[in-house]
Amino acid sequence: MSDHYVKVKVQLEQMKSLGQDAEKEGVDAEQVPVSSPTASDSPDPSSITIPATDASKPRSKSRSKPGKDDKNSSGKQISDLSLHGSVVSAAAEKNLNRLGYERTLHIRGTGKILQGKKETNGNYVTIHASKNNQEARREDGFKLARKRRPVTVDTSKAKTSLEALKISIRQLKWKEFPLGRRAACDIYWHGVSFHDNENIVSGQVNKFPGMIEMLRKINMSRAVRTMQELFPEEYDFYPRSWILPEEYQQFSTQIRMVKENDATVNPTFIVKPDGGSQGDGIYLIRDPSDLKLMAGSQAKQSVVQEYIQKPLLIDKLKFDIRLYVLIKSLEPLEIYIAKEGLTRFCTEPYQEPSQKNLSHVFMHLTNYSLNVHSGNFVHSDSQSTGSKRTLSSVLYRLAAKGVDIKRVWSDIIALVIKTAIAVVPELKVYYQADIPPGKPGPTCFQILGFDILLMKNLKPVLLEVNSNPSMRIEHEQEVAPGVFEYVPSPVDEEVKVGVIRDTLRLMDPGHRKPIIAQIRAGGFEHGEEIPMEAESQERSPEENGSLPSLCLKQVYPKYTKQFNYLRLVERIAALFIRFLGVKGNMRLGPTAFRTFIRTCKLSNSNFTMASVDILYIDITRRWSGAMPDSREAGMGLQAFVEAFFYLAGRRFKSLALKEQVVSLLELCEAQLGPQSGVEDRRSLSCSRALPRAVKAQTLCLTNPQLGSPAPLRRAASQDYRLHQRLKPRTLRANVEN
Repeated sequence: MSDHYVKVKVQLEQMKSLGQDAEKEGVDAEQVPVSSPTASDSPDPSSITIPATDASKPRSKSRSKPGKDDKNSSGKQISDLSLHGSVVSAAAEKNLNRLGYERTLHIRGTGKILQGKKETNGNYVTIHASKNNQEARREDGFKLARKRRPVTVDTSKAKTSLEALKISIRQLKWKEFPLGRRAACDIYWHGVSFHDNENIVSGQVNKFPGMIEMLRKINMSRAVRTMQELFPEEYDFYPRSWILPEEYQQFSTQIRMVKENDATVNPTFIVKPDGGSQGDGIYLIRDPSDLKLMAGSQAKQSVVQEYIQKPLLIDKLKFDIRLYVLIKSLEPLEIYIAKEGLTRFCTEPYQEPSQKNLSHVFMHLTNYSLNVHSGNFVHSDSQSTGSKRTLSSVLYRLAAKGVDIKRVWSDIIALVIKTAIAVVPELKVYYQADIPPGKPGPTCFQILGFDILLMKNLKPVLLEVNSNPSMRIEHEQEVAPGVFEYVPSPVDEEVKVGVIRDTLRLMDPGHRKPIIAQIRAGGFEHGEEIPMEAESQERSPEENGSLPSLCLKQVYPKYTKQFNYLRLVERIAALFIRFLGVKGNMRLGPTAFRTFIRTCKLSNSNFTMASVDILYIDITRRWSGAMPDSREAGMGLQAFVEAFFYLAGRRFKSLALKEQVVSLLELCEAQLGPQSGVEDRRSLSCSRALPRAVKAQTLCLTNPQLGSPAPLRRAASQDYRLHQRLKPRTLRANVEN
């Protein structure tokens, strides 16, 4: 027994001396008797064994069984870690543990920790060779908690999209709260607008503030018209439009001149009420005198457009495409298009418009809500027949006739991206008004319904964009005389459930990735690369293998290089938002406009501040008359864009309009400092994940006097205007320095 005690004592001394040497000099792969892996082996071995045997057993090497990590490795075996010449008994192991000498080996200079774990056979096997055990357990715990906690969805305001939403949530195995709950949910699904629930301070909402207002017929036409002024060839997919009643005289004069020049020309026009939906109030005319301008004692706000007289026909019927588009984020701009859509057919064979058939709505209007009341409407369970079919079935028929479907699809994608670029600037103004920087609020996303008509030459034409496209997956059917009930619609369910389900998948808070780089709207400089978002979600299978691949295809920022040069108005909007000053404001006051002119140094001896005031009054008065429903006084974004175009034309007379605007933008951005774009992007980001302290820092420019929003807020108040009269030099020093 004494001999055994002596042996154990010697072994303890050897291990102590080994530990001391390792601490003083560091342990090298050559100093410790470890069979090091070759260069081709994995740098982080998953299991290394230290044999431990009783004194009564012969000394021998032993290998651990390969663990789970070994199975996933390249298959190469890693040699055992053994302490040659040492035999440790069970009693010695207890003594070592009591003294703190666990089978843990620190390798100096590598930061690695090899920690032992005792197996039933007496061996010690190291686990997580490249990590600390505690850190690994914490990560595993987080992963487990994330897997266990389902995503929560508040569906209390979903309305007509409720059935499709319920199916999507069941397929994703998420948790629905049909009556809402006091605690915050991950996602809130609204049926109408962002303001369906006013008490949301976190999570994600499926509506953007201002989207309904922005996609009204008049605002949409104005936004596209602005882009047509800058890029006439790029925005020729939108029919020529006039806004009524303010442009009635212009419309009448132009039509009269066309008919005088060529008596054989007799164009047709379609009139759409500004706030109309589902085909309500739409009618065709051939002469301005046929316009219905009054509704009682009030003038009707509407848009009149050129009617597309030669549409593409299938089975002698006119049809349009309902395409679902997801705006996942405004900043950075992310757009997804559903790979599958719907085609809605008229129920009366098409004939070119004439005075006799102008009132035949089932021939000329493709709206489902109108044609469903026709006796010729066909409800079909097939996706390729009936009055409502899938887009893929129509494209397949066209491809069979030799049509270049790839070209058609490419043109449709371009139309969607260009339209989104046209409406985003105004949406950013609405967004900062509802959720100012620093105020807690949700992130936003939204599914839009694009109505697109294919002309006979296969060119796509934008009819309108719906902020609240119908997501109903059943249709009304007369089951008995005068008795109607809703029955399932297989075509609607096939398309709409996929769109909602995959929108939720993309917005899953557990799968969202931070954006590493951000793009300046309006183009890149010095050949910098365009950061593309990885499409791993689109290509990789879902953790739940039962789900199909995503039906939503990312088109932006994927095609940034082709379309980023169009984002000039966004840069103008960034200037506008910067000088708004007061949180929640959407109008620029006269003092703020003067501050903009002074800060960007746009006034001179030929364009004095008195001229600036006249310009402001003239444009603001004209726009207030064009927008009688507006309750706010001041200059809105569209009026500011008009003023900016005027200033650009005055400053750079010899250039074309686009070059004039670009030159003035560069001049203003140079005066405001290189960080102005970053400030605007961060203040408008739909993600509110930044801490308030960080946000406060991002709102500062190089020049502290210009970076602080305080001077602008003071300038917007009446009290400060009085103070300005008393001390005008102080304000000028603060602004121009």
